[in-house]
Amino acid sequence: MLFTTGVFLFLYLPITLAVFFICARLFGRSTAAFWLALASLFFYGYWMPAYTLLLLASVIVNYAFGTLIGRSSGGTRRLGLIVAVAANLCTLAYFKYANFLLQSVNYVASTHIPILDVILPLGISFFTFTQIAYLADVYAGKVQERNPIHYLLFVTYFPHLIAGPVLHHAEMMPQFRLPENYRPRLEPFAIGLTFLTIGLAKKILVADSIAPIANDAFDNRISQGIGVAHAWLGVSAYAFQLYFDFSGYSDMAVGLSLLVGVRLPYNFDSPYKARSIIDFWRRWHMTLSRFLRDYLYFALGGNRLGKLRRHLNLMVTMLLGGLWHGASWTFVVWGGLHGIYLVINHGWRYLLERLSAVRSASRPSWQSFLGQASSTLLTLVAVLIAWVFFRATSIDAALRLVSSMFVQPPHSSMSAADWHLLPWIVALSVVVLVAPNSQELIDGRVGTRLLAWRSMRRFHAMLAFVVGVELVAIVLLAMIAARRSTAEFIYFNF
Repeated sequence: MLFTTGVFLFLYLPITLAVFFICARLFGRSTAAFWLALASLFFYGYWMPAYTLLLLASVIVNYAFGTLIGRSSGGTRRLGLIVAVAANLCTLAYFKYANFLLQSVNYVASTHIPILDVILPLGISFFTFTQIAYLADVYAGKVQERNPIHYLLFVTYFPHLIAGPVLHHAEMMPQFRLPENYRPRLEPFAIGLTFLTIGLAKKILVADSIAPIANDAFDNRISQGIGVAHAWLGVSAYAFQLYFDFSGYSDMAVGLSLLVGVRLPYNFDSPYKARSIIDFWRRWHMTLSRFLRDYLYFALGGNRLGKLRRHLNLMVTMLLGGLWHGASWTFVVWGGLHGIYLVINHGWRYLLERLSAVRSASRPSWQSFLGQASSTLLTLVAVLIAWVFFRATSIDAALRLVSSMFVQPPHSSMSAADWHLLPWIVALSVVVLVAPNSQELIDGRVGTRLLAWRSMRRFHAMLAFVVGVELVAIVLLAMIAARRSTAEFIYFNF
């Protein structure tokens, strides 16, 4: 069930919210939380009911292991963590990586081992990582709440279940205890609808509209060879498709959760404005970056064991981060490229720190501006090259497209239709590089005005009017999506 469909927006969502608030009023908060968890399981099972049992079994087993780890000590505690994490990783490996491993063995050893008939469960990477983090925190003594209903809701919560963000128990489970989140409130409802409307517009009007341009470069004509301009246009189109698809989903997830007053962590912060790869990973898929840093990079030793070990830890973290996105060598290469970028970035920062120690004169402002602009451009070019491997269906296809970005094949040129798309790419570049993002607009500018307007006599009437306008916009966007056969979100595949 997609967030962009009429079934979700006009049936599932209103029924879920109405029953949630009615249950809270008539039967108490625990019943309402349990209803929301059941509704989330139904949301997941709408795609494939059989895998709802897998999700539910994962929740039950991990909660049981968490309880065992929390109540144990010494070797039993450590053994419980090892077994629980191993069980999660084995489940993930079977569904997501078994065929990848078999295909790799067949290729290297020239064998013919049959490929398994396995369908990848939606969101398995997200709910697996979420629960591994929970288990690690139970072992570290950081978990304060173990309410089983809240845990079930924490893992299955429908706004984040399929494509993130990767949630942390400490930022979610306490919110399920707050009494105010169990009664309808106009202000968070209005803000939530604002996020939802912006996210729908990003997905329906921009991401799905620009997808054919990217598909043309990556799929249809790649074997014939394309020109430099066409290659850059196609790669840029995919970069913007991914940007608006993922940021649109992230906005919708935040907005849907705010309808019941629960705040999800932001997962996307204008990554193409980054002035370095380090900065990029602080802005792109922020909760996954946090998970990889806290539970993998730091577990490997982080930067505590010297510069060489830090660089090795970065490479391992990014290679596994690439593999997390998909069972393909193209994702491994994508992760490896970002690992190399990060190592170079850290080395460059170290060199600049050494140089600044011997230089005392400050640079003129125009030099600082040029330095910042060139840093952003260089970072964006590096990211675009890596996106080729993220999107391509094979390493060979990726290498050919990267080659086309820098070497003009003979007798290749862009058509007039392709050139007509260039202004759109330029316009999107201006939006992502200059315009404020959703949270800056809503939490910053809109939030400041709401604080100033709360004392107005007609404040609630104004909010009700805003809600009405947003509902009309959502209806119109849903109608457009229905006519276009809106594609699923890109991150549903991970």
